[in-house]
Amino acid sequence: QVQLVESGGGLVQAGASLRLSCAASGRTWSIYTMGWFRQAPGKEREFVAAISWGGGRTDYSDPVKGRFTIFRDIVKNTMYLQMDSLEPEDTAVYYCAAVGTSNSPAVIRTRQDFWGQGTQVTVSS
Repeated sequence: QVQLVESGGGLVQAGASLRLSCAASGRTWSIYTMGWFRQAPGKEREFVAAISWGGGRTDYSDPVKGRFTIFRDIVKNTMYLQMDSLEPEDTAVYYCAAVGTSNSPAVIRTRQDFWGQGTQVTVSS
C-alpha cells in the first residue's frame, strides 16, 4: 500500500500563489505516476495535473495550463503543485493520487490506485 498526505491548502485572494505538497510513504517503489485532482462544491472531481515519477514528464488540464506547475522530489518522495495567478474558480478540495502502472502521466486521468485525504484551497475575489 501507498499512503499519500496532502498539505499546503489555505485561503488566499485572487492573483495570489499557493504551493501544495503530497508526501508519499509505504510502497513508494510501486509508484509510476502521481497527479492532482480537485473537486469543487456541487461538481465532479476533475483532473488537474500529473507527473511521471521516473522521467518527470508532465500533463496538465487546460484550465490550469500556464498557471500551475507540477514537480517532484524523488529523494523526499514528495510531489508539489505550484499554483500561481489563482482565480476564484480554482476553489476546491485538492487531492493527490498515485498509480502503479505506466510512465505516461496521462494514464492517471482514468486510473488512480491510491488517494490522499484532500486539502482545501479557497480563492476569494
